[in-house]
Amino acid sequence: MASIWLKLAAATAVATMTAGCAGIRDHRGYVLDKELATNVQVGVDNKESVTKTLGRPSFVGQFNANDWYYFSRDTKTSPFRTARVTDQALLHIRFDAAGNVASVGQSGKETVVAINPVNDKTPTLGRKRSFFDELFGNIGVLNSGALGQQRPTN
Repeated sequence: MASIWLKLAAATAVATMTAGCAGIRDHRGYVLDKELATNVQVGVDNKESVTKTLGRPSFVGQFNANDWYYFSRDTKTSPFRTARVTDQALLHIRFDAAGNVASVGQSGKETVVAINPVNDKTPTLGRKRSFFDELFGNIGVLNSGALGQQRPTN
């Protein structure tokens, strides 16, 4: 009887520990319906019809308000690791000056770029000082303000 309880407790402990190791899937951004996206036609649709079909864009172009972007990204995060992009979709719709669709472009996961900082340090100008130079560099250095003297006024 005790061995059954021991086995049940061990199975529960193993199940609890493995549940903590499950990955996390996450979706961020616009939920893109590919069929609706293919219905947007150059020269036929305008801003109003695109808004009715796809909704408001994820963001509008910084330098040109006639560029609309619909963006979505799916990621998976494994325990103790950074998130990995599993799927990405970017729908770029450009309008002409009259508000009609001028072009429609799509891109996917191939546009994801990994940027690795060099040595995790930012280069700076000036001389290189060691830790001890930084710590003890001002010992024995006096300035006029420290001696209680006032600056001459002109």
